Amino acid sequence: MSSTTVADSTSLPSASPPKPPTKQEALKAGSGHLHDPLAAELGNALPSFTDPAVQILKFHGSYQQDDRDNRRKGVEKDWQMMLRLRNPGGRIPTSLYLALDSLADRLGNGTLRITTRQAFQMHGVLKTDLKEVIGGIVRALGSTLSACGDINRNVMAPAAPFERDGYPEARLLADQIADLLAPQAAEGSYLDLWVDGDLSYRIKPRGPVRKARKQQQSGAVFSGDAAEPLYGSTYLPRKFKVAVTVPGDNSVDLLTQDIGLVLFSDPSGRPLGCNVYVGGGMGRTHNKEETFARTADPLGYVAAAHVLELVQAIVALQRDHGDREQRRHARMKYLIHDRGVDWFRTELGRYFPHPIKGMRREPPAVLTDYLGWHRQSPGLWFVGLPVLCGRLQGDLKTGLRRLIETYQLEVRLTPNQDLLLCNIGSAQRASVREGLAELGLTTPEAPPALARHALACPALPLCGLAVTEAERVLPAVLDRLDALLERLAITKPLLVRMTGCPNGCARPYMAEIGLVGSAVDTYQLWLGGSHGLTRLARPYLEKMPLDKLESTLEPLLTAWRDEGGARSRFGDFVDKLGDGRVGELLSLA
Repeated sequence: MSSTTVADSTSLPSASPPKPPTKQEALKAGSGHLHDPLAAELGNALPSFTDPAVQILKFHGSYQQDDRDNRRKGVEKDWQMMLRLRNPGGRIPTSLYLALDSLADRLGNGTLRITTRQAFQMHGVLKTDLKEVIGGIVRALGSTLSACGDINRNVMAPAAPFERDGYPEARLLADQIADLLAPQAAEGSYLDLWVDGDLSYRIKPRGPVRKARKQQQSGAVFSGDAAEPLYGSTYLPRKFKVAVTVPGDNSVDLLTQDIGLVLFSDPSGRPLGCNVYVGGGMGRTHNKEETFARTADPLGYVAAAHVLELVQAIVALQRDHGDREQRRHARMKYLIHDRGVDWFRTELGRYFPHPIKGMRREPPAVLTDYLGWHRQSPGLWFVGLPVLCGRLQGDLKTGLRRLIETYQLEVRLTPNQDLLLCNIGSAQRASVREGLAELGLTTPEAPPALARHALACPALPLCGLAVTEAERVLPAVLDRLDALLERLAITKPLLVRMTGCPNGCARPYMAEIGLVGSAVDTYQLWLGGSHGLTRLARPYLEKMPLDKLESTLEPLLTAWRDEGGARSRFGDFVDKLGDGRVGELLSLA
């Protein structure tokens, strides 16, 4: 038998000293669970926060911005705050909507904006008014907690208030996940800062959520911080996104999420379990090839009784293994890309003791939008209203408030930046229809084909990351594309998305035509995503001047018309055509 030599301890190389935490990680760790230095700066008379306070402010649902249209050399920037809400599945009760509408008029810039994560954003809030605005939202039973920052963001779910086909169960699961993944110690900081510590507004988890939360106190899921058992004092390496849906409904852009759940139910509506997808994400950086958009991988099927436990286990795994040294490499998609989904599934066994089975078969994914009138339940209706770019302002905002207040309607927001008016009684339906007609919404079920599913991020003038326009120019871009399609005698729709930078907030990398800002009035051109949002687009042009849009796309669109077939989708045609031929057609411009 051969002997094994054990090295003397004096001959062993010394262990590498641990790397000091990054500035961002040290800031989180020293913030007292997201309390400082924000608390001290809220009370001073300065018009803006310092950068450390800004980073902590994000966890409270707010970004500091300045109006870039008003920048002047030697003059203080026009500082203002953007607020984003936490409202799972896009649900906005009547009283909360009315409070938001009033706050936007009184202390914001008079608009509300529906985000692509089914939440409202409010712009133009001054630092001196921030406590009053967030406090007003909390007292109206809303919240901005963890709507931004290195933490779980707003949980998405189909917005439609259907009482069938598993929709109620999907909405309930989204609510439960939102409560499960809400920070605990940081919630105390949040209430201390914005409502003077009134703990009556605490999240009050029930039943399965309370049971799952107890499991955060032990085992591998426990962070080691009893006050913040799931997240710990440094929270997550980067933002984290979760969506729930029912089979076939891809209104939530499921594969772009860190965790995507497809909930199966029996004919009576009892939840059976979920297909689970992990590792999606859209954000990337120009000229940084190590950053990329990615669709989620299938992980497996998990029984309904264990879904909440699985979700928090995945969050804990990302907490422990996500990259805390390079922020641009910190999302869970990079962890899974680097180590593989098989490693991820195996490692998850340390955090999650239940079986993960093979995926259940799903129907084809459909981008659903719920526009127009639908029966909600016996005696109740809802109507889906198209809102291009999600911006509520002017007569539309005023008229919607009147209808919502008069008929006490609930609002639900969609990932397509549209708005649903819900709980409309049969006797109220004619009056609501008449009120919508006065706002120009006579046929909400039939908006212009290109506008129906088009998305844009806010971009200029307020987003600090934007390198060019998106929201403000999208209507004109759609008009130009519509004129081009009409000239080419093409009547089939296109899925168009546009962002002012590569961060991907409007998920352009899933579009059939994605325009991603790369310089002033210049965009990367991404093509070939699927209309059902199941395939990534590919980048074909690094810098396309916006004034070259028609001449660039016309040869490719002409080929689609002539070669694609009557039922072909543009994205599918581009995908089948191949990079070489697509490149040739684009070079004809």
